[in-house]
Amino acid sequence: MVKAIVLAAGAGTRLRPLTFETPKPMVPVVNRPVIHHVLDNLLRHGIKEVAVNLFAHADQVRGYCGDGSRWSLKILYSHEARLMGTAGAVKKVEDFLKGGPFFVMSGDGLSDIDLTAMLAFHRKRRSLATMAVKAVDSRFDYGVTLLGGGGRIRGFKEKPLWSDVFSNKVNTGIYLFEPEVLRLIPRGKVYDFGHELWPKLLRLRKRIFAYEWKGYWTDVGNLSEYRCSQVDALDRKVRINIPGTETRKGVWIEGGSSIDPKAVLRAPCLIGKGCRIAEGAQIGPYTVVGDRAVIGAQARLDRCILFDNVTVGKDVRLSNCIIGANGNVRESITVFEAAVLNIRE
Repeated sequence: MVKAIVLAAGAGTRLRPLTFETPKPMVPVVNRPVIHHVLDNLLRHGIKEVAVNLFAHADQVRGYCGDGSRWSLKILYSHEARLMGTAGAVKKVEDFLKGGPFFVMSGDGLSDIDLTAMLAFHRKRRSLATMAVKAVDSRFDYGVTLLGGGGRIRGFKEKPLWSDVFSNKVNTGIYLFEPEVLRLIPRGKVYDFGHELWPKLLRLRKRIFAYEWKGYWTDVGNLSEYRCSQVDALDRKVRINIPGTETRKGVWIEGGSSIDPKAVLRAPCLIGKGCRIAEGAQIGPYTVVGDRAVIGAQARLDRCILFDNVTVGKDVRLSNCIIGANGNVRESITVFEAAVLNIRE
């Protein structure tokens, strides 16, 4: 049986201030945490047993995912008292994983990758370790991979400088390993996939391959990429579930929301559960309103992301803003472009 581990322990420093109170895997994309979409995709490809490693805000991840039954999964948690590195985290759950091939998934990567096809690729090439790669235009923030015939990995460099760039095939952080790899990871030591394990496999001339994914993938790693992930989801560029009912093309509304008949919803947009939207308010396009939001009369939101329990006052104008959970934006103010707010009473 193929299993998986979802790495969900990172601090998410590049997403601050959002991640001061919310762990990176719990940051919402179309009103569901990123890790929710990762688990959806694992289930879609028949993977039923998953380990999740925890560190920052562990209680939030555990509280949301529970025992995995909402996905018909079984979830094992591995709490790290100190960060062990990506490979060190996998070594810590060696007993859970050693029965057969296993996927390693990033808890903050948004993708609809075909894991079934990746597994078939891995088996056909008798690969010890397979890395999912994606051709991208921007290469600085990712490890790049040089491929030989049949997708065999010939070179790798983690987060290179321009002078070091030799490929536009980047490491997505999605891996498929045979359990023999676990023997090559030292026990009880901080150990990283990109900087240590993959170069070690290359030096040892192991059969390691890259599976190129031509569909959707993004690392929800900074505010720019996070905003793009919302836009892409609403544009249906990534195969993830958008909650609620599509009341008309591109407008999704979850249950229990009260929307005044004179409010305007411009596609694409999503309204969460239990929201109240007053007369004359204008929502969208490319706006996601979290659960239990209150939007005042004549307020106008364009390309905004509202977390849960946000209040936006009368006559407020917001453009390209992110409002953190429980935020309260007072009446008659205007905020444009790239503001990340968490204003409270």
